[in-house]
Amino acid sequence: MKVLVIGGGGREHAIVDALSRSPQVEKIYCAPGNAGIARQAECVAIKDTEVERLRDFAREQGIGLTVVGPEAALAAGVVDAFRDAGLRIFGPTKAATRIESSKEFAKELMAKYGIPTAGYRAFADFDEAMAYVRRRPLPAVLKYDGLAAGKGVVIAETMEEAEAALRDMLLDDKFGEGRVVVEDYLTGPEFSFMCFVSGHRVYPMVLAQDHKRAYDGDKGPNTGGMGAYTPLPFVTKEDEAFALTEIMQRTADALVAEGVPFTGVLYGGLMKTPQGIKVIEFNARFGDPETEVVLPRMKSDICDVFCAVADGREAAPIVWDDRAALGIVLASKGYPGSYEKGAVIGGLECIDGTVYHMGTKVDGDRIVTAGGRVLFVVGRGATLAEARQEALADVARVECDGLFHRTDIGHCAFDGE
Repeated sequence: MKVLVIGGGGREHAIVDALSRSPQVEKIYCAPGNAGIARQAECVAIKDTEVERLRDFAREQGIGLTVVGPEAALAAGVVDAFRDAGLRIFGPTKAATRIESSKEFAKELMAKYGIPTAGYRAFADFDEAMAYVRRRPLPAVLKYDGLAAGKGVVIAETMEEAEAALRDMLLDDKFGEGRVVVEDYLTGPEFSFMCFVSGHRVYPMVLAQDHKRAYDGDKGPNTGGMGAYTPLPFVTKEDEAFALTEIMQRTADALVAEGVPFTGVLYGGLMKTPQGIKVIEFNARFGDPETEVVLPRMKSDICDVFCAVADGREAAPIVWDDRAALGIVLASKGYPGSYEKGAVIGGLECIDGTVYHMGTKVDGDRIVTAGGRVLFVVGRGATLAEARQEALADVARVECDGLFHRTDIGHCAFDGE
């Protein structure tokens, strides 16, 4: 089978890597891909939102399966276009993607079907939103209603921070024109629960946790994620069972009831609060960087799962490796603010474990930085401590002055131990 993966980051590199282990896969294409992906797939110079060009390429090349990575491609309707052309594609329709592309839609769905989440109000007017926040205790959780590349959520500790964030979202249209959801602030450890979903069928993956803050000790600005690990010792089997039945399964059933059945990966960003497990957000695709630690633990043939879900067939039970996986992001200095590109990366050939490329490109015979998050180095081990030791040892082998990383990924699990 020929397979096309849409996207060009670390998540897509992990998907390509998993597909490369399938005996059914003869050839992998990736659009647009990156320097690391190019070693396992043929990269195609088509942007992930160029829906018609992607569809035409898949048709011309006889692609048997397309897998969508980024949310932007889903929101652009790539799944609808492929299905209309009779092409098999793994991912939700544009309508079902609203579970991620509209925070307000997700909140309304959860309220209607009794899915546990924080209380909220939605606003289009800056003055009304500000007046509501002033009446509420701090911190204030402010979420831009549309897609914002993981940067549309602000937890404001002061009224000044709240006002600045609301100005960005409602007056200055920093992320585009849209509404804002103001949520009650919840406390507790967050974790990511990804499931393969096909209508009413829900197949859980192993749990993971990512670290959003830029610096050690969970300090600094929010990022797209600075590292991730799995398994999670602080989430009990009872917690996981509740999350599966009362959140993930109930949400899949709700989307069917609403006439927008979900097909693809439903990502639950969940929190273990003193009042129980609650939803922080939903995504309509694989999380990044959680995918880069979850898929290396998958022993089943991922091509089988992708095809079964895309075709609406029953999938075989998924088998998982018991070993821990922990990954560390190497990001460009200055990220998530402004940063320089083009720094030369050396030492990659010395890495013992797995490295996924997130933002790289080929420059002559060199690999250089081409994004904010650049590399994702994964360590494996019988314990999380062993996995982190392996990851840190490999990170030390990367030669690039323009990168920084966190050294405390997984600290929630270690603190718990």
